[in-house]
Amino acid sequence: MFSLKRIRSLFRRTRMERELDAELGFHVEMQIGEYVRQGMSPDEARRTVRQLFGVVDRVKEDVRDTWLTRFFETVLQDVRYSARSLRRQPGYAAAVIVTMALGIGANSAIFSVVNAVVLRPLPYARGDDLMLLRQPRGPYDHVGFSILDIDDIKTRARTLDAVVEFHNMYFILLGGEEPARVSTGVVSWDYFDALGVTPAVGRTFTADDDRPDRPATLLLSHEYWQREFNGDPSIVGRVFEMNDRPHTVIGVLPDVPLYPQPNDVYMTRSACPFRMGPQGAQDRGGGMAGAIGRRRPGVPLDDVRADLAAVSDRLHAEFAGEYSPAARQLTATPLRREFSRNFESTLVILLGTSAFVLLIVCASVANLSVARTMRRERELSLRTSLGATRARLIRQLLTENVILSFAGGIAGLLIAFVGMDLLVGYAERFTTRAGEIRIDRTVLLFTLAVSLATGLLSGLLPALSRRFLFVPGLSRTNRSALPRRDLRRALIVAQIAASFVLLIGAGLMLRSLFKLTLVDPGFSSDHVLTLQIDMNFSKYADNRQRAAYLDRLLTSLQNIPAVTSVGASGNIPFLARPGGNLGRFVIERGPATTDEGAQRASLLIASEDYFRAMRIPLVDGRFFVRGDDLDAPHVVIVNQALARRYWPTGNAVGQRISGDGSDWHTIVGVVADVRQQLSAAPVEEIYAPMRQTPYVSTHWTIRSADAPETLAPMVRKAVYSVDPDQPIHQMRPLNDVRTASLAPPRLTATLIGIFAALALVITASGIAGVIAFSVSQRTHEFGLRVALGARRGDVVSLVVGEGVRLALAGLAIGVGGALVVGGLLSTTLFGVEPTDTITYVAVSLVLLSVAGLACLLPALRAASINPMQALRVA
Repeated sequence: MFSLKRIRSLFRRTRMERELDAELGFHVEMQIGEYVRQGMSPDEARRTVRQLFGVVDRVKEDVRDTWLTRFFETVLQDVRYSARSLRRQPGYAAAVIVTMALGIGANSAIFSVVNAVVLRPLPYARGDDLMLLRQPRGPYDHVGFSILDIDDIKTRARTLDAVVEFHNMYFILLGGEEPARVSTGVVSWDYFDALGVTPAVGRTFTADDDRPDRPATLLLSHEYWQREFNGDPSIVGRVFEMNDRPHTVIGVLPDVPLYPQPNDVYMTRSACPFRMGPQGAQDRGGGMAGAIGRRRPGVPLDDVRADLAAVSDRLHAEFAGEYSPAARQLTATPLRREFSRNFESTLVILLGTSAFVLLIVCASVANLSVARTMRRERELSLRTSLGATRARLIRQLLTENVILSFAGGIAGLLIAFVGMDLLVGYAERFTTRAGEIRIDRTVLLFTLAVSLATGLLSGLLPALSRRFLFVPGLSRTNRSALPRRDLRRALIVAQIAASFVLLIGAGLMLRSLFKLTLVDPGFSSDHVLTLQIDMNFSKYADNRQRAAYLDRLLTSLQNIPAVTSVGASGNIPFLARPGGNLGRFVIERGPATTDEGAQRASLLIASEDYFRAMRIPLVDGRFFVRGDDLDAPHVVIVNQALARRYWPTGNAVGQRISGDGSDWHTIVGVVADVRQQLSAAPVEEIYAPMRQTPYVSTHWTIRSADAPETLAPMVRKAVYSVDPDQPIHQMRPLNDVRTASLAPPRLTATLIGIFAALALVITASGIAGVIAFSVSQRTHEFGLRVALGARRGDVVSLVVGEGVRLALAGLAIGVGGALVVGGLLSTTLFGVEPTDTITYVAVSLVLLSVAGLACLLPALRAASINPMQALRVA
């Protein structure tokens, strides 16, 4: 299409015109001379040549049509003509731009999330070479690596040129305005070097920093540096106390996402009292750290996995007694995928939803374009009579649509930009890469492509219809009106079908969310204040010290006026990990079990008043008492789910269970089942008394007669009176915790609901437009009906019935798609089947009602037609 000569015409137009004149003149004179030599007179020869060549200017035009400049000239003409045409119909232009902006904006917004979380490379050097290493064992997808594991993999894996470790803990940082509970990443010294992360301020760790005999050092995350120290660069060199050791800040990390969570500070593993303890340093085959490997350049992923499997086999054979029989081979997955692992299914749902909205937009714009084309029939027929080809007219119509789509794309970008904060806040719940979501060059190119595709698709549908420009003459009779009316109806039916699918998806999500809000968790969250206390590991080093602190804190909190009961536990309901802290146990005189088939339950702790504070009913036996302490026989309380399973016909109270068969715990009570997560059924649970199992980290539930918010100052004072260096974390009402736990499904349902509402509005406007145009085309018919005695109500029913019939056809077609969408959503639904009858009936009634209301105004207009005027116009 674009030959070298055509491209040259863009830059050498004047020269090519001279060459064209010279070439044509040369051929004319040569032919005249030839005729003169054959015996013609010069005048006769010139007349003959003129007849042979025709009008020279026409020949020149034919030659110019082959130049690329002519293509751009005609495109520019089309653009100017389209702009003038659209300026004469601002209502049509505005309707199309707004409709396209909604669809393109929705897709651009969702694509910005996909681009940041899935498509964009990790902001690390050689990010695609980073692999997350896993060590599966038994029913677990991954158990932590020990120091010996890490060292062995580093020295034996041939396909990796770096292996680094990480794990997360919470420590107390002293030296600021208040004691702070900081999320701490414990990493090997070369962790950031392997990732290729360069500090924003200061330096990263060196091998010298990871020696136990060296002073402890800290790196601050960029977000923590900004939040707590206002980005002060002089923070480097400042000393804080953590774990009874001074820690010097050596640098600040850049603003990049880190796996698996954003930490406040980072320390080397040598400074961690747990990682470098005797058990952590010497045990093999199970630890507390995760591992990231960096493959050598050019090594395929399959080779890395085969290499790790071989390393794993050699280690299991060489140290058979130190690895669990349930241990499996090492695995590796690209680190980039791990950042989006928890977000993939939600992204697929949102992408599919936005794509449906865009299809509805295309159908709506095509419908508007068909209506406009029908109104321009006389103009288009006139242009055909004057020599315009079908291709030329199609290009003109496509140019108009593309102009509108680009305008809609610009407006859509504004919509996407406005909603960016909402999307970032939403994505933060699933991935640490949420901060990378923005409108960048890739998103702009995507928006450009979507705008172009939308304009072409919505323009081609009417332009390539079978009866496009059927009548080339100037007659007012429009024999193409019928097939075009059928095309418009088909487009509306398609819109309704797509809208039905979206509304079913939104309806199922909203029904699921509604069911979640009604779930009875098995306890009362009203009038309960929660907070988290993490004790200083060094200050409270053993169980007796921790138990003494917890007892003093319990007494201090109970002395607050208006407090009715105070409980402590190992976690707060609603935010507990799925499945809980699963642990193995055996039943006294029960059947022998293997490690693979052992009984497992969620292991929890509770103070003596925890169940009263949460109002969890006692089913049998007793609650814990103050005497259930470190010096008393070990006791536990189990929930009904566990009691029903293992003692279905007997009494669980008085039975004994053990973790390893040596230390037996007597069951002293059975409590009602509770949901640690609203969306998860109650699991089997075993509660140990807090005084016998004093955890370092405890969650407190304080019930009072007053509003829980009013207790905050008194609670803070009570905690600091026991230990002024003890930070308080996440103090908030339990009802707020419940609300926060529903945020992800609520936001997903809200986004899908917004898309569905947009689709419904666009579809309703399309139905109204089709029916209004149909009424304008049938003015004579309605006038005749009224003249022959038809009541106005009959005319209204006739017009509304037409719209309802279109809606019914769309519903029938959309059922299949809705069933598919329901199946895809089934894993995210709670208490609602994908074929939920209530949802299908409600959505059908909504669509039919909207269709009827959209037809009402055109119907009233049809009923108000004056029959005499209608008949005279006809």
